[in-house]
Amino acid sequence: MTSPPGFADAALFEWLETAPAEELDQAEFGIMGFDAEGVVTLYNSYESGAAGLRPTRVLGRSLFGEVAPCMDNDLVADRFAQEPALDVTIAYTLTLRMRPTPVHLRLLQRPGGMRAYVVLLRKGTG
Repeated sequence: MTSPPGFADAALFEWLETAPAEELDQAEFGIMGFDAEGVVTLYNSYESGAAGLRPTRVLGRSLFGEVAPCMDNDLVADRFAQEPALDVTIAYTLTLRMRPTPVHLRLLQRPGGMRAYVVLLRKGTG
C-alpha cells in the first residue's frame, strides 16, 4: 500500500479513481464519491467518523438531496452540473446535523471519470 496523496495533490483525482477502499480509508481527509445521478458510491472512514454518519446511511443515497443538502447550491452542486471538468478548492461551512464547521472542499470531476468527488478537509487538519 502506498501513502495517500495530500488534499491539494495534483494527482488526487487519479488516485481516487484507482485506489482500493483500504487506501481511501487511510486518507486524512473526507472523501465522498458520487455517480452521474448524484448517488453516493464511495464514502471513506475519515468522513464517516468526522460527520458521524455510518456508510449505511450515506451509500446509495442522493448526495445533494439526502446526505448533504447544505451543499445543494451554486457553490457546490451547481458547479458539478455546469462544469464537466472541475478541480477547484473552496472555503465552505458545513451546517447540517452539526454546529457550523469550517472546511475546505475540493470539487473534482472529469469527463469519462468513474465518479465525481467532494473531498473535505476540516480546518486545522491535514
